[in-house]
Amino acid sequence: MNSIADRIKIVFSTHDDMLHAQELAKLLVERRVAACVNLVPHVMSVFPWEGEIQMEGEILIIIKTTEEKLAELHVLLEEQHSYSVPEMVVVDASVLHMPYLEWLQACLE
Repeated sequence: MNSIADRIKIVFSTHDDMLHAQELAKLLVERRVAACVNLVPHVMSVFPWEGEIQMEGEILIIIKTTEEKLAELHVLLEEQHSYSVPEMVVVDASVLHMPYLEWLQACLE
């Protein structure tokens, strides 16, 4: 296990519109808040909202970043997302392939 890898975070979010998800992903990479963003279409989300159970098709957004970039990422998600409550679930990436880790860090410098 790499101590540097302990700083790498995988952030999950969702969006209801592919065009907006693509624009958000591009913004995050351009601003070097994310090294890479994956957009996974056709995810079915089931959740309670305003007293009703919702079943909505969404795009899963997977963001690779570092612990140091999380605050800026959070601000951008809040500002740029169309949801009033955007999802932001952060997971530690404690084991990474070293060449990928090096590439990821270079993208965020």
